[in-house]
Amino acid sequence: MQTRILGTPTTGTVEVSAIGLGEMPLSLADRPDRQQAIRTIHAALDAGVTLIDTADAYCADASDFGHGEELLAEALGDRMGDVLVATKGGHTRDAAGRWHVDGSPDYLQRACEASLKRLGVDAIGLYQHHRPDRRVPYEDTIGALKELYDAGKIRMAGISNASSDQIRTAQRILGGALVSVQNQFAPNFRSSEPELRLAAELGLAFLPWSPLGGIGRAGRISKQADFAAVADAHGVSPQQVCLAWMLAKSPTVIPIPGSSRPETITDSARAADLTLTDEELRRLG
Repeated sequence: MQTRILGTPTTGTVEVSAIGLGEMPLSLADRPDRQQAIRTIHAALDAGVTLIDTADAYCADASDFGHGEELLAEALGDRMGDVLVATKGGHTRDAAGRWHVDGSPDYLQRACEASLKRLGVDAIGLYQHHRPDRRVPYEDTIGALKELYDAGKIRMAGISNASSDQIRTAQRILGGALVSVQNQFAPNFRSSEPELRLAAELGLAFLPWSPLGGIGRAGRISKQADFAAVADAHGVSPQQVCLAWMLAKSPTVIPIPGSSRPETITDSARAADLTLTDEELRRLG
């Protein structure tokens, strides 16, 4: 599998798979049973995936907050050191499963401490702020990330759902500790392309979330004529073509497709070794 380098001279670098696993579908309310979820994570490892993205808020509701991290810790066991675990803090869930945000420095500090315990590690490989909180100055939230990094509780820092201005703000505060930006990006959602380009310019990894269109929507790519035609030409799935198209956008792109079945993450992982022609890339846009 093709790989990517994630990190900076400040944090140190790590080589990770060019395709990661987004763990969210394994943890929300309509998640598969625990055995299938663990098989899916194991299938990712067997396919060469070495970056797994989760979050404390990947759960059904407030009653099982932290489900995604606990599931990942159970599934990885003594293989925890074989992968880069990326988790996030800053989102909350209520009893009805609704999403809320809390970007206060105190909350982010407490969230990180809880994530450390659930994952059973001394330091989180990549810790990301989940989503900006309009009630809290962005500089204060990112300052809390810097404190976590300086305290040795996280090895690398990332931000998610960030604008170009917020990316620049985060880099100013975090310096070399900032290594990644995780925004939504897919064939049907391209509004984060400026942030993708900025991340490449700054040497930051760009981790597209929901790169196949979102939970339950990956099949829609098959109905997009250009992706379907290129897939037919290569004898692969349109989903593989989609991920290979993203990888060609920049050497810092690392898609993190979600999966709830071993078969789908195995298929997605193969995209790392699919090379599209210049003509095909122009066709896909």
